Amino acid sequence: MKSVFIIFILSAACAFCSFFIKNKKPTDPVYIEASQQRTGDAEAGYIYLTEGDYLKSGIPIGLFKMGFGKSGNDLGREGINKNIPYSFNAVIAPNGEKIVSPNCLQCHAQEFNGKIVIGMGNSLSDYTSNRTSTAKLLERFLKAGPGKEKKYEAAENFIRSVEAVSPYLVTETKGVNIADRLAALLAAHRDPKSFKWSDSLLLSIPEEIIPTDVPAWWLLKKKHAMFYNGFGRGDFGRFLMASNLLTVTDTSEAAEVDSHINDVLAYIYSLQPPAYPKPINAKLADKGQLIFEQYCMDCHGTYGKDCSYPNLLIPEEVIQTDSLLYSSNYSSPQFVNWFNQSWFTSGDHPAKLVPFRGYIAPPLDGIWATAPYLHNGSVPNLETLLNSKLRPKYWDRNFDDPQYDVDAPGWKFKTETSASGKNTYNTTLKGYRNTGHTFGDQLSDDERTALIEYLKTL
Repeated sequence: MKSVFIIFILSAACAFCSFFIKNKKPTDPVYIEASQQRTGDAEAGYIYLTEGDYLKSGIPIGLFKMGFGKSGNDLGREGINKNIPYSFNAVIAPNGEKIVSPNCLQCHAQEFNGKIVIGMGNSLSDYTSNRTSTAKLLERFLKAGPGKEKKYEAAENFIRSVEAVSPYLVTETKGVNIADRLAALLAAHRDPKSFKWSDSLLLSIPEEIIPTDVPAWWLLKKKHAMFYNGFGRGDFGRFLMASNLLTVTDTSEAAEVDSHINDVLAYIYSLQPPAYPKPINAKLADKGQLIFEQYCMDCHGTYGKDCSYPNLLIPEEVIQTDSLLYSSNYSSPQFVNWFNQSWFTSGDHPAKLVPFRGYIAPPLDGIWATAPYLHNGSVPNLETLLNSKLRPKYWDRNFDDPQYDVDAPGWKFKTETSASGKNTYNTTLKGYRNTGHTFGDQLSDDERTALIEYLKTL
């Protein structure tokens, strides 16, 4: 009798699951399962991030200081990294030459309110020009200069990669990131199993460059998947070390870099967002919290002492933001296939890519400081994020003297009537659209003001 009862319960459960699966709507959010992540030493991770040789080829240090880079010691580093800008690391190349290479802070740090904030996405980068001529000039100089054999050997892998990818990395406007494009280009020049370089492309490259806004690193500790479309699954460290493809020689070198990435992840997990610097209207923020809990909490989670984050993917039919980023995984599947057959999927902590037609609803910690908004950085401040009717079609900001309005919060900008130059964000371009995420449109002006006051507290 007991076994019959158990069979009945199991049958009923299966019937319910079958009913749920059959009746699941395409507009329902999709939960992302957690995956095991490595742990490490945060202090060691910071040192490796800011001094480590995860790129083992670069510009000889003497030449870098002569004009290929400005000086600066924002991180207070000593030794060969003293007076090297924070977004570069000076290291010893395998042949003993001192070189300078770009580090992760090129994209994952930004000067903000007079400070370098590590973990803040760099929204001030400029990829509007082709850097091929600079790389070729560097190559000619090194081949003709004193000590040319060793210096060129130390720089060769770096120069080769920059020359190969630069023609494909020119954006329409300043301020957007090209990480997706760069990763695809580097994959297209490398064997997925050995990482050996090929001078000719092994994969076809689509015409479109996908513009993105760099997400804040301090959000990663809450997430079960990486990237805006949530398709980075498994070990996060494997994705964090992907920049190594710029100069890596083979997978034995990649494995050495991989041995430090657990520490880097521990450091990233230790990061906290900057606190809002002005007084907050507590009464207004309390009202805003109630509005948040009614309209925003289900997707973006809760904050404070008992915080929770739901890790939900939002289908395209619901979010309706620019589709180029997620759709590229389907229109150009060769890059997903390359990764899922590569060294990155091997070993005790593999990673994989799982495409989805939509985007993850991110945590909102420090949202006041992370303009521009949406995954492509098409919306300049929180007011325009929450009221789509106010979003400018063309807008400028000052990249020479960036001005952040902490009251808005967001970038100070000027609305234009047309695309007037590289400082202008043109939302009519493919990949640059500012549509979607219209959930704030239903709020009154007073409700939006209260909600923004609450968002300043996160």
